Amino acid sequence: MASHYEAPIRKPLVLGDKGYHDVSVDIAAPVEGRANKHWWIVFSISLAALLWGIGAIVYTISTGIGTWGLNKTVNWAWDITNFVWWVGIGHAGTLISAVLLLFRQKWRMAINRSAEAMTIFSVIQAGLFPIIHMGRPWLAYWVVPIPNQFGSLWVNFNSPLLWDVFAISTYLSVSLVFWWTGLLPDFGMIRDRAVKPFQKKIYGLVSFGWTGRAKDWQRFEEVSLVLAGLATPLVLSVHTIVSFDFATSVIPGWHTTIFPPYFVAGAIFSGFAMVQTLLIIMRKVCNLEAYITVQHIELMNIVIMITGSIVGCAYITELFIAWYSGVEYEQYAFLNRATGPYWWAYLLMMSCNVVSPQIMWFKKIRTSIMVSFIISIVVNVGMWFERFVIIVTSLHRDYLPSSWTMFSPTFVDIGIFIGTIGFFFVLFLLYARTFPVIAQAEVKSILKSSGERYKSLRAAGKPMYAIRKDGVVRETFIDDEETAVEAEAPSGATPAFNLLNTLGSFDASSQTPDKLQKVKGIGPLMEKTLNKLGIFSFLQISKMTDKEYNLLDELTGSFPGRAQRDDWAGQARMLLNTDK
Repeated sequence: MASHYEAPIRKPLVLGDKGYHDVSVDIAAPVEGRANKHWWIVFSISLAALLWGIGAIVYTISTGIGTWGLNKTVNWAWDITNFVWWVGIGHAGTLISAVLLLFRQKWRMAINRSAEAMTIFSVIQAGLFPIIHMGRPWLAYWVVPIPNQFGSLWVNFNSPLLWDVFAISTYLSVSLVFWWTGLLPDFGMIRDRAVKPFQKKIYGLVSFGWTGRAKDWQRFEEVSLVLAGLATPLVLSVHTIVSFDFATSVIPGWHTTIFPPYFVAGAIFSGFAMVQTLLIIMRKVCNLEAYITVQHIELMNIVIMITGSIVGCAYITELFIAWYSGVEYEQYAFLNRATGPYWWAYLLMMSCNVVSPQIMWFKKIRTSIMVSFIISIVVNVGMWFERFVIIVTSLHRDYLPSSWTMFSPTFVDIGIFIGTIGFFFVLFLLYARTFPVIAQAEVKSILKSSGERYKSLRAAGKPMYAIRKDGVVRETFIDDEETAVEAEAPSGATPAFNLLNTLGSFDASSQTPDKLQKVKGIGPLMEKTLNKLGIFSFLQISKMTDKEYNLLDELTGSFPGRAQRDDWAGQARMLLNTDK
């Protein structure tokens, strides 16, 4: 559980005068409401890119891999570059979700859900390239070590290419389970808020019977920690194994022991940059500025700056080891990268990955949304060129000058890559319209320690139960058995007065109080609370609208949104009709 105290020097992670019910409403809004024009614009562009990619894939499979720009010397190029790039992007999701969870970092709460979804969708894109590169994707099951129609023809377990299959499939499986487990409270929230029976049924199925009981939360936290412990080694292992595709070879420029940590750092670097891109887009498209704050953007930029510095050190180490080794072939491989025909790609790589993140040392720059968005895109461009430089410049000039050649991508190469980018964003945008993009339960857990409302109260010396809303300060006494007794409100009418002004007052001399527990969702304690507020009859409850529900949540502070979800007003009207 989150602590209910946080040092005042820390900036709030939830902005505005947000209560528990506000969090539910804001996070459910993109799922429950209609998509705005920004969403449709981005979705249309992504869908067009996806259709272009599908056309390029169909053309490749029907015609052959010869449609790509590969040749006898450069037999790996565009496809493997894209594969490694997408796998790297998928790293940040597990890092943010698992590692930061184990270290109890509160700032992960608003961004972990998008990062986890990004992991799933990027690994799907990565998996497409080896399958397409086979030329006969319908025989993709041959990579699995099972008996086939040709007898005992087994895969080569000594090949790092096969290790990729196991590592990435394991990573995808664990990430998918971790993501879905974290979504259960959110599915339960959407199910309870759903109005349409079909929608309620679907979210009821995917929530696996989530009820929000203490036992549910206990198991949820236990499973989350176990999955985080399993997923954390995958952050290191997956891209380490991908680096073995190169490091276990004897080709100059590839045969180096620095590749595993170098690839992992680069993967985290590019992954955080892609998360940054998505967060900045989603906070605008889904109106989540109060939850994805400048503080989140700044912390992400700090990670990008640190990992960018690590990648820069790796570049320098590579150059030093090549010089120190005294192997002329190794030295030429790195010299060719910087001064050969692909010098422009090397310059782009160094500029984007080493130079651009260093401007984040300045607070004014790393807290700028526009600059952060541009740098996040620049970093991913640079990381793509890093993989391109490593692969192509190490292959296009080998030991025999007579076989030297250049690689140029064809329109089919480019089309497939753009198609995967479009596919990625189509999946992410559909996810944002179907699933909550922020973990509402986790955000609520830090609301009293990191919410702007509560931090302001502590700074002003007010007690935790004094809530400032629309210029009105109320003070309540909260007890384990009795909740929310109204005290004074120095400026204007109190929330309790506003509530009763709409619902009407109860005259004990001429009216008989109803047994409010007949309304589903009202227990003995809640009935006592309502009585203290002056609510004794079904007639009063039947007059509740959204405004009164919000006032009631503000006053009681317990089970926010429950009265609205259970439709207390509708139940009260039915009970009134029954009594008549």
